[in-house]
Amino acid sequence: MKLMDVKNNTYALIVKGLSMIDALIDDGDIVVMQATNTVEDGAMAAVWLKKEQEVTLKKVYRDHGRIRLQPANQYMEPFYHDPIT
Repeated sequence: MKLMDVKNNTYALIVKGLSMIDALIDDGDIVVMQATNTVEDGAMAAVWLKKEQEVTLKKVYRDHGRIRLQPANQYMEPFYHDPIT
């Protein structure tokens, strides 16, 4: 996913892959998002994965002390990360 700073904490993401296809977000689509420091459970967010050095677009859930990043693709499994402290 490529991240472009548009203006005033608004970003455009060029989607790579099919992990959000069931949310009607396809490979090559451009998603425009507002930067924020918090995300509510079930909200879609672009998340920086420090270890992988990449951005991913997923639905975010707090799940037993971890963060679950849930794809919107019935054929893909969620993955988990420890919250930043």
